[in-house]
Amino acid sequence: MSRTHIETRIEVCVPPRQLFAYFRPGRIGYWYGPETKTEFEVSDGAGEFAVAQKVRIAGRVARREVSHTAVVTQCQWGSVLEWSFEDRSGLRGTERWDFEPIDVNGAAGTVLRMTCDYQMKGIVARAANWLLTRHAVARRNRAYLTRLKKLAEPD
Repeated sequence: MSRTHIETRIEVCVPPRQLFAYFRPGRIGYWYGPETKTEFEVSDGAGEFAVAQKVRIAGRVARREVSHTAVVTQCQWGSVLEWSFEDRSGLRGTERWDFEPIDVNGAAGTVLRMTCDYQMKGIVARAANWLLTRHAVARRNRAYLTRLKKLAEPD
């Protein structure tokens, strides 16, 4: 199986710890997956993500419900969040967000890097990935980060 690697970066004019506040189970759905009305169900109903925690991510695409379970593999407030996932079709991989502090015209800011690494089973799925899926994932990630930037930055 070949692995697909997609990295998306954006500068946000708020410090990393402030931006990380949007990476909580109750707030992440505002920017991650709103077009599919994505819901995040965290084990034990926790208000924060934590290492080894299971997260069920579910939404709707057209009339079809899609979901997968992720396991948080790294979580350090204001620095990194990473989870690994697998769905029923055999798609598996990781999503990771790295927060790098930067100076933006004398104010604290963040370079946020979102990395997706995934594998798809089967020759047909790999062909579809090469033709379509990887481009759609890159476009989706850019839209997610743009939406997050609009939410996080003061007017």
